[in-house]
Amino acid sequence: LVQNFGCNKVLHERVVLLTVIIRDEPWVPSSERIEVEPLGHGFYRLTVYFGFMDRPDVSQALELCNQRGLALVLSETWFLLSRATVIPALQQGMALWRERLFAAMARNARTAGDYFNIPSGRIIELGTKIEI
Repeated sequence: LVQNFGCNKVLHERVVLLTVIIRDEPWVPSSERIEVEPLGHGFYRLTVYFGFMDRPDVSQALELCNQRGLALVLSETWFLLSRATVIPALQQGMALWRERLFAAMARNARTAGDYFNIPSGRIIELGTKIEI
């Protein structure tokens, strides 16, 4: 949100801050899936809960928001996600081959959008590079 504001100098009329929490129980019933907290001035905190055996599906959870007073239309909703690119560095610390292996594994990992079942056409990724 801060990076987007810094680049575009725009704050949208309605901003939903989404937090996904994986609970220590296998499944979370849909009646306990979401919490909506109005923060004022067009800001909302949306907390979505999944069990460790649930398939995290943010798209499906957004449909529950309408029942809780937060009308969200998936086709009109944009998701700003962060993406970190790991870069091996020639610094003291981890062996270079381990850094390269870790960077390759991070590069091949599933994206957050895929993991949380967010439509790829509705995602804006803001990235940063991290030297290890």
